[in-house]
Amino acid sequence: MARNPTATKEKLLDAFDTLLDEHGTAGATLDAVAAKAGVSKGGLLYHFGSKAELIKGSLERLDQLVAEDVEEMKAAGARLHYYYLETSAEVGTPLDRSLIAAGCLALENEDAKAALRRTREAWFDALNNHLGDADLAMTIQLIGDGMYFNQNFGLSQDEALDHVKRVLTRLGL
Repeated sequence: MARNPTATKEKLLDAFDTLLDEHGTAGATLDAVAAKAGVSKGGLLYHFGSKAELIKGSLERLDQLVAEDVEEMKAAGARLHYYYLETSAEVGTPLDRSLIAAGCLALENEDAKAALRRTREAWFDALNNHLGDADLAMTIQLIGDGMYFNQNFGLSQDEALDHVKRVLTRLGL
């Protein structure tokens, strides 16, 4: 058994999330996850007794990463909405990989859909509490969604964030 079970679990979750992104749910088999993580299938089953447990672990990690992100948003103080927008276009981060994995799972898994709803609600609540205006909070969130979509599909424009910041400045934000 590995000397650091937490590190092994993280390696397994990383492998699972990567395989979901690269091959979808059909390609994220227990055998493939174990091979990608460099762990025996027995080692995988020690940490995650089934694919359902692996999915649960992946979604729990997403919840944790989102909670950490919301705390970082709050730490940005008056710049909370800018922090949200600036980080909306980040790709390749642990949070990004977890979001992509949950998106793949959500195509056929209700728990993944619920996790993505919790994610959106957590970000919306932070924006709404900061801005004090639900319509404005939703608008900022939707702008962030668009920036994230464009970045993940290689459609982003370098000046998009600057454009959004100029508009927000004109709005007094």
